[in-house]
Amino acid sequence: MGSEHQHLLLHTEVRWLSRGKILNRLFELRQEVHMYLLEQKSAFSSLFENQDWVCRLAYLADIFDKLNDLNLSMQGFRTDELSLNSKMCAFIKKLEFWLKKVQRNSVSVFPTLDKFADDSEIDNLNTICDCIRERLTKLRDELVSYFPSIMNQDRTQDWIQNPFVEDVTSSSGLSDKLTENLIELASDRALELKFQNVTVFQFWLKVKGEYKELSEIAMSALLPFGSTYLCEVSFSAMSLIKTKHRNRLSVQNDLIIAVSDIEPRFDNILAKKQPKVSH
Repeated sequence: MGSEHQHLLLHTEVRWLSRGKILNRLFELRQEVHMYLLEQKSAFSSLFENQDWVCRLAYLADIFDKLNDLNLSMQGFRTDELSLNSKMCAFIKKLEFWLKKVQRNSVSVFPTLDKFADDSEIDNLNTICDCIRERLTKLRDELVSYFPSIMNQDRTQDWIQNPFVEDVTSSSGLSDKLTENLIELASDRALELKFQNVTVFQFWLKVKGEYKELSEIAMSALLPFGSTYLCEVSFSAMSLIKTKHRNRLSVQNDLIIAVSDIEPRFDNILAKKQPKVSH
């Protein structure tokens, strides 16, 4: 039929990020799937003839796509609890913005649904918006109940993410001595330039010699795992390293190399090995 895609995608509970992708693919191939179901005389073919059902499919494809983007943005080796809280807070505020748009019977924030509504000239868009508003409200309430402290972010740790923001010391919550140290650090132009070229982790490690107490407080907030990403990466790496053919292999050293982003110093490693020479 000249379709861009050759097959549908399969969603499994293990690969949870695939849910948004399979809904997008199903919507894009809805006409081809409809023809196939008609040929098979399946009762499901009537669903693709129902404009209301297709609208709901388009909305689900959009909302799960947004959830996928959120989940992917929260993965990685250099994530910390402070940045993850900010991303979740931003998503909840986006939900509130989407709710306001839907309350005005506008679906422009959902591109797949918006395009389908324009092309199909839907008559009962108000009913669809009522359903979407109910689902978005439940999603927002669920996230707020699951992360109760997200919307009331603690501003006392803002100096950790950027100590050079103007008037950052006013809400730092530090003692007088540490506040004076923070003012001294924030006024150092050389450190400010250095901060722009390194990660937050690297910066606080670099200033540990001069501002030990501030560095220790900052690292205690940045080091805790913000998600299970590192654990999942380790399990995935171990499943590839240790197979039934190598079930007695000690994976400690191999696993460290597999999950670390630090490049091994091969010269030092080779220097410690004694070469075999001819006698």
